[in-house]
Amino acid sequence: MNLTTSYLGLKLRTPFVPSASPLSQNPDNIKRMEDAGAAAIVFHSLFEEQIRGDQFALNRHLSEGTESFAEALTYVPESIDFKVGPETYLARIARAKTEVKIPIIGSLNGTTDGGWISYARQIEQAGADALELNIYSIPTDFAQSGAEIEQQHVDIVRAIKQEVHIPVAVKLSPFYTNFARFACCLDETGVNGLVLFNRFYQPDIDLDNIDIAPGILFSTPMAMRLPMRWIAILAGRVRASLAATSGIHRAVDAIKMLLAGADVTMLCSVLMRRGIDHLKVLEREMTEWLEEHEYDSVAQLKGSLSQRNCPDPSAFERAQYLQNIVVSSERFARGLPLDKNEAAVKYSPTFL
Repeated sequence: MNLTTSYLGLKLRTPFVPSASPLSQNPDNIKRMEDAGAAAIVFHSLFEEQIRGDQFALNRHLSEGTESFAEALTYVPESIDFKVGPETYLARIARAKTEVKIPIIGSLNGTTDGGWISYARQIEQAGADALELNIYSIPTDFAQSGAEIEQQHVDIVRAIKQEVHIPVAVKLSPFYTNFARFACCLDETGVNGLVLFNRFYQPDIDLDNIDIAPGILFSTPMAMRLPMRWIAILAGRVRASLAATSGIHRAVDAIKMLLAGADVTMLCSVLMRRGIDHLKVLEREMTEWLEEHEYDSVAQLKGSLSQRNCPDPSAFERAQYLQNIVVSSERFARGLPLDKNEAAVKYSPTFL
């Protein structure tokens, strides 16, 4: 069975790519993921806030107390002389490149134009085969328009594309007023890939301590519906590669994403829950499904149910909304559960 696919211009052995996660923080896991069948690995993100925070903390500690004696100011060097930055992260990428043969994709989560460009260059110089830009911002300026925010993101991507020579992908959220148009704007910058979608960790409220608490929730297979819809809409309409992430726990989840038009499927929660070796299970199950349904390769099925190729293109748009409401109402009237994952597939043949 030929499971090969292409992503960001890189030829990959399978469509299974571990996404940015704490797993890659342990250098030993990189080789383990390759041995388990990972086609490429997206490193955990390098956060500009962390680097800037370390720099500010160092500057504060170096200057603390120096105002007590004027002479002391001459004994303390400026913080710029201290190399506080992504050295550890870059060293891990360089080490990974010597230990594995699969592509290593750096991940950068930046906040300023200068920060994005500077660290993107350093990740390229460390030997990364590609770069994933993790654009994550929570706009809280009531005077800033959606168009201004989108333009800022486009400008960041365009600037980085002009400065680095390795392929660049952008990991996006679905929270744009017209995602289709925004995706096209990014595509026009020459970006090599779009990763759909980023799962943001939302804060919770701790009732015992009456305080805000962080909340980390693993995804479920239901989370794949939103990226699957948008991948199907974009497939064949943008030049960039399409990566599916969120909710991919089983081989059938990955197959659905490929049918919709994804080039690769990225895994995080399932590997955190079941372990790195679960990659072998997913590959075996995908091979069995393809053989059972008489496919010779991943390329043969990829995109065959995108909106451009689907017998009923309206299945990915509002026209399907009413039909699903009717299906749910009929199930409720018959006393059937409404939360079965396969309910829509069973009762609505035009719904993927």
